[in-house]
Amino acid sequence: MKTYSGYVILLNLILFLGLFNYSIVQKEKIMAEGHLILLELAPVDPRSLMQGDYMRLNYEISDEVVGNEIPKRGYCVVTLDSDGVAQRRRYQKKNAPKNENEYLIEYTIGEWNRIQIGAESYFFQEGEDEKYADAKYGGVRVDEKGNSVLVGLYDSNRNKIE
Repeated sequence: MKTYSGYVILLNLILFLGLFNYSIVQKEKIMAEGHLILLELAPVDPRSLMQGDYMRLNYEISDEVVGNEIPKRGYCVVTLDSDGVAQRRRYQKKNAPKNENEYLIEYTIGEWNRIQIGAESYFFQEGEDEKYADAKYGGVRVDEKGNSVLVGLYDSNRNKIE
């Protein structure tokens, strides 16, 4: 009986590690091959005493939408202006239809009916808050399925802050 339990534990561990590594590979693929989209940031409080220096992100494209007006999960359909900044077109439940020059960003409705698109916070080293204080855009890379990964913050000239 003990041998059987050991095999079950080992199998679960291998399965867990396999799924975990698969998730990492998928995110790395999005970061390497995904299309860069700049999302304009809305102002928020940039500091947490418990977590250290970080910026809580809120995106303009998710403002002025009440969570009970749209599905709890779905896709924000955006187009890009000439500067590569996302302009919201609509919210939809499924990843189709998608017209030419439109991109999908998966969203969920979180606390207080707030729309959550991609990463909701950006952590940085202590003492570097001044560098990120003027961040105007959050840069995300998205794949064809609407999965997104935050790749950095950008200034008003659309240059990555490093």
